[in-house]
Amino acid sequence: MITRFRFGILALVWSVTANHNDAGPTSVDARRAESAATKMSGHTNRLAHEKSPYLLQHAHNPVDWYPWGEEAFAKARRENKPIFLSVGYSTCHWCHVMAHESFESEEVAAIMNREFVNIKVDREERPDVDRVYMTFVQATTGGGGWPMSVWLTPDLKPFVGGTYFPPEERYGQPAFKKVLERIATAWKEDHDKIVGQGSKIVEALRESQSAAPGEGKIDVSVADAAYRQIDRSHDPKEGGFGNAPKFPRPVTLNFLTRFYARDPKTDTGKHALDMALFTLRKMAAGGMHDHVGGGFHRYSVDRYWHVPHFEKMLYDQAQLAVAYLDAFQITKDKQYESVARDILDYVARDMTSKEGGFFSAEDADSPVVGVDDPGHKKTAEGAFYIWTKKEIDDALGEAAEIFDFHYGVQAHGNAPEGSDPHDEFRGKNILIERHTIAETARHFKKSEAEIVKVLAQSRQKLFAIRAQRPRPHLDDKIIAAWNGLMISAFARAAQVLDDSRYLEIATRAANFLRGNLYEEKSKLLYRNYRGSRSGVEGFADDYAFVVQGLLDLYEASFNVEWLKFATELQATQDRLFFDEKNGGYFSASGKDASVFLRMKDDNDGAEPAASSIAALNLLRLSQMYDDPKMAERAKKTIDAFATILLQFPSGMPQMLVAVENSLGKPRQIVIAGKKDSSETKALLKEVHRHFLPNTIVILADANEGQKYLGERNEAVRAMSLVEGKPAVYVCENFTCKAPVTDLKQLSDLLKL
Repeated sequence: MITRFRFGILALVWSVTANHNDAGPTSVDARRAESAATKMSGHTNRLAHEKSPYLLQHAHNPVDWYPWGEEAFAKARRENKPIFLSVGYSTCHWCHVMAHESFESEEVAAIMNREFVNIKVDREERPDVDRVYMTFVQATTGGGGWPMSVWLTPDLKPFVGGTYFPPEERYGQPAFKKVLERIATAWKEDHDKIVGQGSKIVEALRESQSAAPGEGKIDVSVADAAYRQIDRSHDPKEGGFGNAPKFPRPVTLNFLTRFYARDPKTDTGKHALDMALFTLRKMAAGGMHDHVGGGFHRYSVDRYWHVPHFEKMLYDQAQLAVAYLDAFQITKDKQYESVARDILDYVARDMTSKEGGFFSAEDADSPVVGVDDPGHKKTAEGAFYIWTKKEIDDALGEAAEIFDFHYGVQAHGNAPEGSDPHDEFRGKNILIERHTIAETARHFKKSEAEIVKVLAQSRQKLFAIRAQRPRPHLDDKIIAAWNGLMISAFARAAQVLDDSRYLEIATRAANFLRGNLYEEKSKLLYRNYRGSRSGVEGFADDYAFVVQGLLDLYEASFNVEWLKFATELQATQDRLFFDEKNGGYFSASGKDASVFLRMKDDNDGAEPAASSIAALNLLRLSQMYDDPKMAERAKKTIDAFATILLQFPSGMPQMLVAVENSLGKPRQIVIAGKKDSSETKALLKEVHRHFLPNTIVILADANEGQKYLGERNEAVRAMSLVEGKPAVYVCENFTCKAPVTDLKQLSDLLKL
């Protein structure tokens, strides 16, 4: 945990705080990703040679931007100028706003170019740079978000930080031009003092990261404490956790379903499951869910899940799909299956490259179609997704009455009071399931089947109409880590839904990663791809998430090549990132000397921490190979986060999934039989009907796969058919019960 500190640098640190992507209030019409005006004025800077869509959006700014690298650093040292570091990402709404208001302004650019060396960073491409300076901004201002604005000494030490700055002073925030001028003056007049303060800040940040793990025993009481903390923050009326803005946070749902599975008969176990399922239902019914095109938006600005921030991130789709699949496995309720398929089909259709990799995100903003704007230069948040009642009624004819009732469509728009501060949605409707199918059927005196059919046909019509609108910007870079999460989702869906199409999609993506983001000679993974591989080597989360995806893909396909690849990547991750002294995984390898701090992510947020996923990967691998050294490394990884787990365990719910695994009795299910035989498939289908966390599934196929595993795990070597029939061995630490060949016997055994 970072201890908050403040440094009085001549009153230069303005407290400019933000919530995630929403860094400040201003005009929502202001965004243009690549300004036509700046293109026409002939500006082109060094970002034109980059791969990142975010950097390319700024390639024609009048600002003389540099990418992060030695060329910029050398210029700052040579001219003794401070560095202005601007960090964002291509689908960030307020990044677009600040770009249009300030970075496209000739007047602002003149100050920036005269007084600073200006560097742009895509936080998705360089999470190591983002993490270090965001830690500084949060510690000195009490908040953080994107765009992130940080001023550095020429040797990269931060001394002033903030997020979004408006062009004029408003809402208590200083004008960006004034900030630039005051910092430039202070640098000239108090240069030595600023440099000294920068050094002190770096030392304080280093000290905060080098603390030894806390003392204390990590046992089931940690999970119990996390459950109580999550329960206190749960919204019993609307689902979710905490107040607005509400984030989906699938890591919390993962913990709750596994807390339930530990002891399903207890009141706390049942309540944990109820919180998870209620939240999933509320999110699926709300406006955060794209009812027409599938998938989920980033978060809800209100507590009702009604008005979303409209960007769509790949990592949300991946994790939410898994959460809905878990819910379906537990309850057998088809509504959860339907939402999971809805997410996966959206990603397959709109977020998948022709080579099989998955794109990163779709923007919140899109062009507003209007007669006064034939070039579609004017943009607004959610323009692609929202509807007037007239548009819907004209499109649907007689079916409109049922559709409007079910999805809460109103003539004056349906955004709740207080959730539309910029008046973007006046007269517009964000589709929400205001009523259940049963309620709509009763209201119109029709059968539920009739209502389902009418609504499905209506959504298809609206989808076709919406497809004619200008789409939001697509960030088409392919990030290794997020692809790992998505491979997991498709592989899990192939198992749970018994759908070979999803297995094909997962396999294509894994082949893409291996062919384009992996270097066989060095055994290194690379961070991202756009047209070709970037030069940025992978981070700990890239390795952890891809290893998890490959383990899930092995269990879905039983192609042992994926298990071998996962094991190889795990070895590289251990070599590059593991902290042998204190345990856990550093986020970055430390090879890049320009990033002065090696940090460990100690929060499971929108994405899980690399160490949380790695701990579970190691536990799964230790079970597959019967390898106690891997289990010991997993334990050391968990223990590295003892301080937060003992003080605020709900901050790392995904790590608690690993804790539950390490403290429980992990099971191995070994199916002896030919992969393609109908009996083997029937046994597998029965296994996949059950929610079985802390369980690995292995195929003993009397072939290459069994031979490979048998060389490392003696127990697997001996497992074979029983009386010529495929059989299932259910084991704990490879102490196995008698094998079964009968589906009913298997079902009973899995319920124990």
